[in-house]
Amino acid sequence: MKKLIALTSIVALAVVPAFAESNNSLPTGIELGLGLSASTGVNGFVGYANKNFESFWWKRLGARLDFASTTPIKKRINKELADAIHDVEIGDNGIHVNGGTLESKHMAALVDFYPFGDTWFLGGWRLTGGYVFGNLKMTADLTGEIDGLPADKIAFKLGGEKYYYDGNSVHATANAKWKVRGPYAGTGFDIGIYGGFKIFLDAGVVFTSKAAEIGIDVPFTNLHKADGTPVNTPALQAQVEAAKADALKKAQDKLDEYKFFPMVKLGFMYRF
Repeated sequence: MKKLIALTSIVALAVVPAFAESNNSLPTGIELGLGLSASTGVNGFVGYANKNFESFWWKRLGARLDFASTTPIKKRINKELADAIHDVEIGDNGIHVNGGTLESKHMAALVDFYPFGDTWFLGGWRLTGGYVFGNLKMTADLTGEIDGLPADKIAFKLGGEKYYYDGNSVHATANAKWKVRGPYAGTGFDIGIYGGFKIFLDAGVVFTSKAAEIGIDVPFTNLHKADGTPVNTPALQAQVEAAKADALKKAQDKLDEYKFFPMVKLGFMYRF
């Protein structure tokens, strides 16, 4: 992640000032931002905030169209995720996940209010409100070592039973999907560096109407119980489905308590 921040800094330092020099005719107050979002990848925005207005209110108001996506840094994010998720248990049924992939994006319409107007230093502090549209998708393998089974077997526990896949050709997966729709409230700061060039920081939450939805895919092909019994009969498959449903319910009950999607963004901006 430090390498990503450094790369974003280099790009912003090279591109934004050059763009500014070639677009001196742009109206005062136009702002462009580029950075990273902790939840949705590469972040950018275009907006307007003019501190030169004489009006008490207009010099304190700004607006932005904000957008972000994990696509440009997908490989790096998935590597970080693989390192972070290792043998994590979900629910109370002994299900463990390892590795995974993450896809996330958002678009937002934001209104900024600067309480201190153009006051030195404090003039960079803002309160932000708006509305966010976004999606988050995450998948992870249900894997792990089980006593008595070769270490190279893809194995997992479900409902207290131990299972493994013969041949490692297929495996169970866990997934989470979150449609993020709702009002946003947060705060932030623009720290001036030189001229119109600044560092920006945003932190807040989206108040969503729904929590993330979790799912588990357990293919029956080559699936065996720990004692070697193939899971190829309706009775055994029904047992797996029942354990899966129970595990999902317990995990979902916990997730339903969290309907706040956090957003933290850091990067560079230029205000004309």
